[in-house]
Amino acid sequence: MAENIGKLEHKIALITGATSGIGEASARLFAEEGAYVILVGRNEDKGQQIVSEIREKGGLSEFFACDVTDEVSVTALFDHVKAKFSRLDILFNNAGLLLTNPLEKLDTDEWLRIFDINTHAVMYMCRAFMDLLIKSHGTILNNASIDGLQSNVRGRSSYMYASSKAATIQFTQHLALNYSDRVRVNCLCPGLTETNLFTNRDFSRFNDTIPMGRVAKPIEIAKAALFLVSEDASYVSGSVFVVDGGASLASGNTPKPVETKGSE
Repeated sequence: MAENIGKLEHKIALITGATSGIGEASARLFAEEGAYVILVGRNEDKGQQIVSEIREKGGLSEFFACDVTDEVSVTALFDHVKAKFSRLDILFNNAGLLLTNPLEKLDTDEWLRIFDINTHAVMYMCRAFMDLLIKSHGTILNNASIDGLQSNVRGRSSYMYASSKAATIQFTQHLALNYSDRVRVNCLCPGLTETNLFTNRDFSRFNDTIPMGRVAKPIEIAKAALFLVSEDASYVSGSVFVVDGGASLASGNTPKPVETKGSE
């Protein structure tokens, strides 16, 4: 019987925001598919726990504590990856933050913070690792949101989150335009997903607003991410890949969020 070869066999993959939600599910899935996965985040205890569980199943993984909004920390991460591997095949910029407020309650510090995590960190990571990705003819996947595509997806108070995700989508497409002959660059746009972005975990409150009748599981988004970073998507670059159970088609029925304040 032929040996089962994973879709990411011998690849070096780095995932930010990898200690919960979509990032954690992707780290576990990428490792199952043969990648050596570098989990990046700030929760070292959780990160090391996930690494241990991946290794127990025969996977290859490590955790690197890094604040991706800090350029010095990103440089330290780059130095580590370059010294240890001399290349990077997959960069999944997944770290994210969700904050919502009406215009009159917008706080400047919160506005800057959400752009730091959702947009600036993506630029820092892509800028730092592009040469290593070019060396391996690798791929970049930036996690945005359907909120970055439409203004009425999450109600009328998503100024900060939607604006930061729209910027990430545009940044992704500009990267694809300029680098697709050397590095494939795509953007993942999930709909509502059961992650730590939401402090109110009663996800059933959204069911009636989604044509498929339920919120996504993190593994379902991770499987879409796997497709985009694998050779199955070898001719896909510049794509804005929506995974939302049809929610963006019915977004006019989406209620205002009860309380959505959290992070990956």
